[in-house]
Amino acid sequence: MSGRVLAGIFVAATVGWSCKGSAPTGPYGSPSTIIFPANGVSYSAQVQPLFDQACNASGCHGNGTQTNALVLTSYGAAVLTLPGIVVPKNPDGSTLVKRIQGSLPPQMPPGTYTLNTNQINGIRTWIVEGAKNN
Repeated sequence: MSGRVLAGIFVAATVGWSCKGSAPTGPYGSPSTIIFPANGVSYSAQVQPLFDQACNASGCHGNGTQTNALVLTSYGAAVLTLPGIVVPKNPDGSTLVKRIQGSLPPQMPPGTYTLNTNQINGIRTWIVEGAKNN
């Protein structure tokens, strides 16, 4: 890995703690109202709206408002900018999945309001299906 990538991952890991968790608006205490289908996950219909509600609205990962290197405001920013955040067809190798599941601290979104099981599984399914920009 290049020094730039490692620095970005370090910044994302350490500064991420400063983001404030949003009040729950969705099912089971989630900060998002997005509900994912069992398959055929759409980036534009489910993934980006989830990012907008749970990751960008809090000021953590939005354009110009992010407190770290990871921006989740577009497909290119989420998938192409920092290698390893999303690894198409490999959710277990994707840092995004590890963070939202809590298997790689800090859990995202930070605070009390985490994504619900449907949303975590939906992100996993989107990645298994190739992390397409659809």
